[in-house]
Amino acid sequence: MNIANRFSNWLETHAVKPDYSGWVLAGVAICFFGAAINTMAGWLYVISGLSFAILGIAIILPKRSLRGISIRRQPIQPVSAGDDLTIALEISNQTLQSKTLLQVQDILPFVLGKPVKTAIEAIAPETSYRWVYELRASRRGVYQWQTVRLRTAAPLGLFWCRRDRNSTAKAIVYPHVFTLTHCPLIDEIGLEDKQIANSQKRSQSSTSGITRSLRPYRMGDPTRLIHWRTSARYGELRVRELEVITSGQEIVICLDSAGSWQSDNFEQAVTAAASLYFYAVSKQLNIKLWTASTGLIKGDRPVLEALAATNATIEAINSNLPPHPLIWLTENPQSLDILPLGSRWVLWQNSSEPSNLENRQFPGLTIQADQSLQLQLQKTLI
Repeated sequence: MNIANRFSNWLETHAVKPDYSGWVLAGVAICFFGAAINTMAGWLYVISGLSFAILGIAIILPKRSLRGISIRRQPIQPVSAGDDLTIALEISNQTLQSKTLLQVQDILPFVLGKPVKTAIEAIAPETSYRWVYELRASRRGVYQWQTVRLRTAAPLGLFWCRRDRNSTAKAIVYPHVFTLTHCPLIDEIGLEDKQIANSQKRSQSSTSGITRSLRPYRMGDPTRLIHWRTSARYGELRVRELEVITSGQEIVICLDSAGSWQSDNFEQAVTAAASLYFYAVSKQLNIKLWTASTGLIKGDRPVLEALAATNATIEAINSNLPPHPLIWLTENPQSLDILPLGSRWVLWQNSSEPSNLENRQFPGLTIQADQSLQLQLQKTLI
């Protein structure tokens, strides 16, 4: 930005900047004033005086038009990558005079796109104007911005005045989640959990087991669980609640976010982590997510927000891997040798540095960047 542009920008943000028509009128007024001095003609003084009066009014009114205007944002609902963000702003006129011919510009982060602007014809006194627009979120992330730019040349269009308002916005774009019909990575690591679940069902259907407590009979309870001796003592039916048998095993999806990654591969790894997590949730498995910055987390929304915010090669706050069977997502083949017993891995292999993965201790998947990630996550393990 050269000196002229910087000076013009400073004028518009601190005072007013003449438009082309403003420069023309100022030149005409000066010419008439010069002619009046030379000729001593009264009508030339009148014309030049009126021109300077119009210029004075045009300088004062734009600054007044932007006073008493406040901006308030509505919360932005999270979306997945590829969907549209709905952004709503409420522009309020807090004065007793109408505000006309306003230009409002929302200054977005460059990753989301260019600034979005709209024109408002008029805002009545002590009322608000609601501006809603949609923005395509093509990339996951947590985006924050705060600048809303107000600009006007009302009422004459001779001078522009611009003022910035702070209105904080936060948009969360979740990674895309693939729908998987099957996934050997999850299905095979969860075989033990399924066997225990079947054992639990059998124990619940029998009359034996450890009694946790007694409670009043409810319609639909099996009659074989009625504790007749206690029922006779209280004069009402009491049934046994059996202790639920659980395995205590956890499956943890670990994203090697502290390692070195190629940008595209890391984005695929985040998408894979989200897809694997929600596939395991659909199978009712005890699943958690681990990253180097968050540690272990669980729950749909916390997991999505953590994956939206994570970045590669970040400083490891939690460097110790959980002592549970892991699904390790990495681009570093040397890290596959330190996994706990029963783990699986997903490796984004660098084609320029091929690795021998046939003799690895645990089975896993190698991901090729030029193939469909959704189909590769459903492949048989190697």
